[in-house]
Amino acid sequence: MDRTILRRQSSCVDYKARRSGYHTRMDPSQKPERTRLTAEDWEVAALQMIADQGVGALAVEALARQLNVTKGSFYWHFRTREALLQAALERWEQYGENEVLGQIEQIADPHQRLPELFRRAAHEVQPHRVYAALLKALDHPLVVPVMARVSQRRTEFLNTAYREAGLPPREALNRARLTYAAYVGFLQLNFTLGLPRLNHEEFDAYVEHMIATLIPA
Repeated sequence: MDRTILRRQSSCVDYKARRSGYHTRMDPSQKPERTRLTAEDWEVAALQMIADQGVGALAVEALARQLNVTKGSFYWHFRTREALLQAALERWEQYGENEVLGQIEQIADPHQRLPELFRRAAHEVQPHRVYAALLKALDHPLVVPVMARVSQRRTEFLNTAYREAGLPPREALNRARLTYAAYVGFLQLNFTLGLPRLNHEEFDAYVEHMIATLIPA
């Protein structure tokens, strides 16, 4: 896959509406209230609220005010707040699976696949903010299974890529665990602990350092 295309896709935070994407462009003024917001719109708004304020802040009334609709619009699609949270988390999970791992998986050469994964994942800002918020909510019964699935899938993906890049099975698994731990730790440092953010040049240099350190030549 063309590296330029991947980078162009990764730099876009407000993703275009698509079946497996998780952001839509909404213009509520153009439709009657009952039809102008889809279930997807509510899920996207929920993910934005989670990213900004955390899982505990997710509330139907607050979302309705934010979207400038009544709560009746919400109940047209969801029965409860928990149903919305579940759907939003699944949308976030599917985005990572289909739009990130799914595209990277198409790169045949593992020595190209791994660097592209690092660079692509590094610029998925909104999904990172959701992930960081979910790390603070690991006591929530709806969050735990999603995070477990996501972590398992990403570790397996890395393990396969490292093995195909030539590492022995045990070393490949350990390298996959180390890589994923570095990813989660970076999110914790930047989004949870609030340490000073890197500027663009510093961040790009950090990503390239990770590639040079963790990916076999």
